[in-house]
Amino acid sequence: LNGLTSLSDVAAASLSKHKGNYLYLNGLTSLSDVAAASLSKHGGQLHLDGLTSLSDAAAESLSKHEGGWLSFDGLTSLSDAAAESLSKHHEPLHLDGLTSLSDAAAESLSKHKGTLRLNGLTSLSDAAAESLSRSMGWLSLDGLTNLSDVAAEILTKHQGELDLFLDNLPESAAQILRDAVHGE
Repeated sequence: LNGLTSLSDVAAASLSKHKGNYLYLNGLTSLSDVAAASLSKHGGQLHLDGLTSLSDAAAESLSKHEGGWLSFDGLTSLSDAAAESLSKHHEPLHLDGLTSLSDAAAESLSKHKGTLRLNGLTSLSDAAAESLSRSMGWLSLDGLTNLSDVAAEILTKHQGELDLFLDNLPESAAQILRDAVHGE
């Protein structure tokens, strides 16, 4: 259903009953709070990669989604309140479109228990690195191109799986991470 560019609240309620493992609604650029509440009841993966914004109420509803991962790769920003809500989602969470992340949002997202993809971030503050290093699931930060040595050192403490493209990082930060992987 990626061709849909709009979705009424009534249609969202009907789609929430869809029994498939996946629901692709990547053509949507907006979603009402009522539609989000309905879609949160869908029993499979939910792909909303065309959304350019997500209200705090919609994030709260969608955080209760239990059918698999949530994908919001079209979002370029996320409020601190939305991050707090989405951190409660227990399945993989894809936020690859985010280009920035506040320290408060990073703190909230660090509580997420599953896979967390933030591949759109090109930089990460030391405080955000500190928070995200405490996340327990798989953390993907493949888009980073700017990372301080302090943040690199902090990320070496991450207990879960950590994905970074070391070749894209400043050499000193990349070396810190390489040394940690090789136990040096």
